[in-house]
Amino acid sequence: MIQIREIHAPDGLKEFIKFSFHLYKDNPYWVPALIGEECDNLNREVNPAFQHAEVWYFMAYKNEIPVGRMAVIINHKEVKLLQNKKLRFGWFDVVNDVEVSRALIEKAVEIGKKHQLEYLEGPMGFSNMDKAGMLVEGFDEMNTLISWYNHPYYESHFQKMGFEIGSEWVEFKLKIPEKPLEKVVRFSKIIQERNHVSIYKFKSKKDILDHADEMFGLLNKTYSILKTFIPIEGDQIAYYKKKYFPYLNPEFVICLKDQNNKIISFAIMMPSLSKALKKANGSLFPFGWFYLWRENKYPKEAEFYLIGVDPEYQNKGLTAIIFKEVNDLFARKGIRVAETNPELVENKAIQALWKDYNGRLHKRRRTYRKDI
Repeated sequence: MIQIREIHAPDGLKEFIKFSFHLYKDNPYWVPALIGEECDNLNREVNPAFQHAEVWYFMAYKNEIPVGRMAVIINHKEVKLLQNKKLRFGWFDVVNDVEVSRALIEKAVEIGKKHQLEYLEGPMGFSNMDKAGMLVEGFDEMNTLISWYNHPYYESHFQKMGFEIGSEWVEFKLKIPEKPLEKVVRFSKIIQERNHVSIYKFKSKKDILDHADEMFGLLNKTYSILKTFIPIEGDQIAYYKKKYFPYLNPEFVICLKDQNNKIISFAIMMPSLSKALKKANGSLFPFGWFYLWRENKYPKEAEFYLIGVDPEYQNKGLTAIIFKEVNDLFARKGIRVAETNPELVENKAIQALWKDYNGRLHKRRRTYRKDI
């Protein structure tokens, strides 16, 4: 018999988080989050996302043995501001038993009906800035810092439960040339002169932090055209700065400014930390911090994380300047492989950027949705 029990934070969070460590312990491609960071992320006393979100954590047990977990989320800002009566679910992990998945989803449906919501969709986090999407291709590839990994059987569970595809993302692995492509160099110079753009080099992590609020403002402007986008504000910005900015290497953040010293575009990349996080196995101690420091200091691969472009400058070719700088950086570091993070499958403009880099589509992920 399957039992579903609610897990209460903060006391039960470690059990909730560590379930995935047991489920994937022999999987060479699963990359764990740091347990301390994950505890903070799921703790309403720490994460400002809870100012607008209501969250329940559940675990499934069979003969008193943990066999599944799930978070159920109502983002009240999304429901009220966007009039999107969606129930989110995330942190979904189960053994290969569709009845376990069904029992967890039935609990989510129960909450959705109680709050008069219309459909549920997941896996996804509290907001636009959190992880999203179930892996459906690329099970022999390690997940990145900002994406989930899951077993191949998850998709069949959702199909059997009558879910349909919600959103879909693709990820690419790129081969980086030893020298910048000639046409990229040429276009970069023309576009820089035509638009009176300067390249700003960050000097330190503090320098990035000093520009962070302006960068988040630009991020909001960049994605404001998406109907599902909720602006990132105040405490959330402070939280993301604390959560992600310590990982940033100033050399891997490229910023473009206009004549008035205003940021009009930026790109955030990082040395790939997947192998380091795999070795750390959820903890910075005793050696986790060293693995992360070494990968940051002597990167072999890199990841594209975020690109922001002021709407006034979109379609003016600023990405040519960014890619020229990226090529220069990777050449200096000896990086020959880079990975993109999830981008919506319909975003052909972004995918067109990778065509000159022998981009191989190596992962695909989806959310699944169902009417309540």
